Amino acid sequence: MATIRPEVVVHTAAQATHALAANRPYDDFDVNARGTLNLLEAYRQARPTDGVFVHMSTNKVYGDAPNNIAMRELNKRWDYADERFANGIPETMPIDQSTHSLFGVSKISADAYVQEYGRSYGMYTMCLRGGCLTGPNHSGVEQHGFLSYLVRCNLARKRYRIFGYKGKQVRDNIHSLDVVRAIRAFIERPRRAAVYNIGGGRPNSCSILEAIEMVEQASGITSECEYLDQNRIGDHLCYISDLTRIQSELDGWRISVSLPEIIEQLVINWRFRLSSQSNSH
Repeated sequence: MATIRPEVVVHTAAQATHALAANRPYDDFDVNARGTLNLLEAYRQARPTDGVFVHMSTNKVYGDAPNNIAMRELNKRWDYADERFANGIPETMPIDQSTHSLFGVSKISADAYVQEYGRSYGMYTMCLRGGCLTGPNHSGVEQHGFLSYLVRCNLARKRYRIFGYKGKQVRDNIHSLDVVRAIRAFIERPRRAAVYNIGGGRPNSCSILEAIEMVEQASGITSECEYLDQNRIGDHLCYISDLTRIQSELDGWRISVSLPEIIEQLVINWRFRLSSQSNSH
């Protein structure tokens, strides 16, 4: 870091699996919390006043606190009954007094360090509290990256497991292109200790049940699913990112890739990847 002195650091490295964090909490902490602190301190010493540090945080810093919002059960999804959350979860949602999973706790630590370096040392820092970040090259696994994993299971005719909440749990999905566009917008007009929720917002939101239907429509293949009553620890019943602040402060930034386009790209890419794997054998 001292040798290169980069103008910008975009920190996306992380241990992102809930199960691994529960089984190996020290390793999870070393990667997510200590690793972030190492980067921040090295960068502060290299560029104490004019560098830009972007950290990919997560909406899991809120734990299951969003589940305390009054909900209404619809035919295929849960939604907010409280009109204050019509646009989704704002950055003012509390992050304590809730269940996070060990992964969520290590990410909270990293998130807080990034903010504090912005405030205490005057560095230009940003935490992006992401919803479901995805794209055509996303290699989703069962516990992380649900949309990509769902498409993969559908095309490979592999059973997809739904964890609790009747399959009506809602996520908002954002294409990697729009994440990169937000990062670039911040680099062009940086702030100190900025925090933004970033996801697809309400237009790009869907429940597991709705996602299954959309994937089936895009692929022409019926999904094989298994339902488990137990939901994941700290999981959100409904999570939609309120994009009001990020759209206001990152002037001109808007979602540019729709949910149907995201799913179409995933289907095309996974068909190619699965075909290549089959031909290689």
